[in-house]
Amino acid sequence: MPLPTDIKDYHAALSPGDRNICNALAKHIAAHFDSLADSAGKVECKVWHRHPVWFLDGNPIVGYSTLKGPPPCVRLLFWSGQSFDEPALTPEGSFKAAEARFTTAADIPEKDLARWLTKSVAIQWDYKNIVKRKGKLDRLP
Repeated sequence: MPLPTDIKDYHAALSPGDRNICNALAKHIAAHFDSLADSAGKVECKVWHRHPVWFLDGNPIVGYSTLKGPPPCVRLLFWSGQSFDEPALTPEGSFKAAEARFTTAADIPEKDLARWLTKSVAIQWDYKNIVKRKGKLDRLP
């Protein structure tokens, strides 16, 4: 799946270091979802709330954003990541999200990232309907 224009524009506006990290993350994320060939559901990626996010059947799965720091970095966020049982992912927010932070593209642990992406498809909480359910998250089958 080629990156949509809004994500390319997001990358173009970044500093060279952040752009390298985001390009590497986008490459890995897109390749992972391309390899699923619709077996996991409808995949969509777009800038959502000002940051690149990938969705499965309308449910946010993974995205990234830049943080000013200190130190400045790129945060990779998995919406259901606290359920992955991955010590390298740290809890973020009051729901089920977890994150990893990178200051260079070389910091991205490719084997871990592949495993996290696999888990992001298998383990999902229903963020798509969180408003309808008045803030209650249900695990998707």
